Amino acid sequence: MKEIVIASDNINKIKEYQHKLKSYKLIPYKELINIDPIPETGKTFRENAYLKAATLAKLLNKPCIGDDSGLVVEALPNLLGIHSKRFSKAETASSNNELLLEKLKNKKSRNAKFITVICLYIPGLEPFYYQGELIGEIVDKPRGKNGFGYDPLFYIKDKNKTLAELTLTEKNKISHRGKAIDKLKKDLDNENIDFF
Repeated sequence: MKEIVIASDNINKIKEYQHKLKSYKLIPYKELINIDPIPETGKTFRENAYLKAATLAKLLNKPCIGDDSGLVVEALPNLLGIHSKRFSKAETASSNNELLLEKLKNKKSRNAKFITVICLYIPGLEPFYYQGELIGEIVDKPRGKNGFGYDPLFYIKDKNKTLAELTLTEKNKISHRGKAIDKLKKDLDNENIDFF
């Protein structure tokens, strides 16, 4: 089985990748190397995804995928985005969600979208990028026990559910990360591209 290092220690995120990339063995980078988290100093999702994937691929001399994801909220255009994970002081999912609801209290628009950009970095090759987006809106209070991050607040109209109310299989079919992983998988499975 072909192995790819994943530049994440988020168990839930790794599950979403492994669920779609069943014919590959994803190795969390911490199983191979003991380093501090890679600083996300980029100004865009793409730059941060590159920083994570390229840094580890060069250190380990192995193919590596890194991603950066975030929530973009129409009524709060200068907040969240690449800072979504570090939105609140505590930087936890619950404190981030609480702060988001607080900031949206007097706002009319609840429109939002999730964005994921994946970087596949293979030593000796130019980096490959894959992007996925999911349109939705922010509900007034958390709903559902699945998923992670802002999933309990992110409502999808045609499902009449938040992301946290969907199963992993349901979420992975429609989510921003699921769409980006599908594009990545298409390239990985393409026999005309010699990745390994």
